Amino acid sequence: MDAQKNTVTIPMAILAAAIIIAGAVFLSRGGATVDVFKAQPQATGQSQQSDITAPQAINSRPVDSSDHIIGNPNANIVMVEYSDLECPFCKAFHATLQSIIGTYGKTGQVAWVYRHFPLSIHPRSPKESQAAECAWQLAGNDGFWNYVNKVFSVTPSNNGLDPAQLPVIAGEIGLNVDQFNTCLNSGKYASKIQADYNDGLNAGVNGTPNTVLVLKTPLTDAQAQQLSGINQSFMQNMAPGSPNVITIDPSKLKVDIGGAIPAQTMKQIIDLLLGK
Repeated sequence: MDAQKNTVTIPMAILAAAIIIAGAVFLSRGGATVDVFKAQPQATGQSQQSDITAPQAINSRPVDSSDHIIGNPNANIVMVEYSDLECPFCKAFHATLQSIIGTYGKTGQVAWVYRHFPLSIHPRSPKESQAAECAWQLAGNDGFWNYVNKVFSVTPSNNGLDPAQLPVIAGEIGLNVDQFNTCLNSGKYASKIQADYNDGLNAGVNGTPNTVLVLKTPLTDAQAQQLSGINQSFMQNMAPGSPNVITIDPSKLKVDIGGAIPAQTMKQIIDLLLGK
């Protein structure tokens, strides 16, 4: 990977609930990772990039049979998440999406797709992603998700998971450890991880977690305006020049969410897009 991508979380005060998330937004500056909340003053007013009513292209590839999915592939909303298994914000956001799929997945309204986006600042993450693919090889879709869930539950994040634990995790979720090790040592899924990463770059992903909401029906103008209002609330607490948290594809069939937004806000967005 020739450019370091960025870990993103969003400190915010959102609408009347005034939910605050402590954290930082990390942006690439000439190849170095800079904490913009230390490098620059926080925004105190309206951000210059808060208007999302002018659509921006989100070129993620279509969801297909090669994807790892929970829920109905024909759901009204398919959450395509680009994630890094060693990203602490991904670990927190994983629980948020588990909650969303637990609420809306059982009715077939929302599905969840996981795509790999290992950051260069987490050099152990690509191997962990390959391990999850080996779990898929041995136990199908359930094996993949069980492995990812277990990794997020045990890793201290920030490149803190001992690689020796990868086969241990495999055994704990019921996989044949010898077969798992053979798969992992082969490196056969490295190209798949790279393909997911490249797809994320093509979609405009510049940090993790990043979630593209793929919609069955286009956004209405009213929905787009409400999303713009939510984005505005985020941007008031961002450093000047920060990218929008929420963007809309010109087709109005995709909405991009950059960062580990709170569960309550994610639910608000899902309800909005479902017309509730």
